Amino acid sequence: MKRCGQSRLPLVDMTRTIALVGIDGSGKTTQAHRLADALAAEGLRASYRRNAGGRRWFGRLAARLGKGDDAEDLLGRRAMLFVESVLRWLAILRTLLRRAFTGEITVMDRYAVCQYASLRARAARPAAERRARLAYRLFPRPDVTFYLAVDPQVAHDRIEARGYDHESTDYLSAAAVAYRSLPEYAGFVVIDADATPDKVAAEIRARLPIPAPVTPARSRVRTMILAGGPLLAGATALGYQLAESL
Repeated sequence: MKRCGQSRLPLVDMTRTIALVGIDGSGKTTQAHRLADALAAEGLRASYRRNAGGRRWFGRLAARLGKGDDAEDLLGRRAMLFVESVLRWLAILRTLLRRAFTGEITVMDRYAVCQYASLRARAARPAAERRARLAYRLFPRPDVTFYLAVDPQVAHDRIEARGYDHESTDYLSAAAVAYRSLPEYAGFVVIDADATPDKVAAEIRARLPIPAPVTPARSRVRTMILAGGPLLAGATALGYQLAESL
């Protein structure tokens, strides 16, 4: 039985980044789109942003090339984990840069914790996660992170129903355990994602702090300038991980 809190989150003065995370099949993409649309309908500047790692695209490429139906069949496990880390890092960087300059509320489909969970679920070496954390520490934690908790079998059935990719229940179970093992898990807002999409959307909106006015442009530019040092550190860490994976 999943434990999902019922109370609304306390009001936060600067709720500008919202992340939805969880195993594949938990409904992240559907709910992130719905939340961004709901906020926009309320008159707020909000947009959906996907921070994918490219695994699905490489899986499709592998199938087209006759190399199997999984990204790891094409690139190998270690190389795919590295590529996934880099592509997600770049996607998150792009998302945060856009948010910094536009001041919009950004609803993120996946975030850095998704990469840490992927590394753990796929039994990567601890050093790989340490390097990933070094690279991703450039990025601040989202103001709110919703974890969509779903039964792995339910997630598996949803994935099969959509028909364009596949995941084993064993991997989905391992991924669920990986998310719960993360130190960040204690700060997640856990949502019962076994429920219908309408009920999930309603619970997410009910437990979301009311966003504040956008940040002035001058302040946003200053924030991006100050991020230059961590950006270089993150790029260096990813480069080191590349050297180790080859």
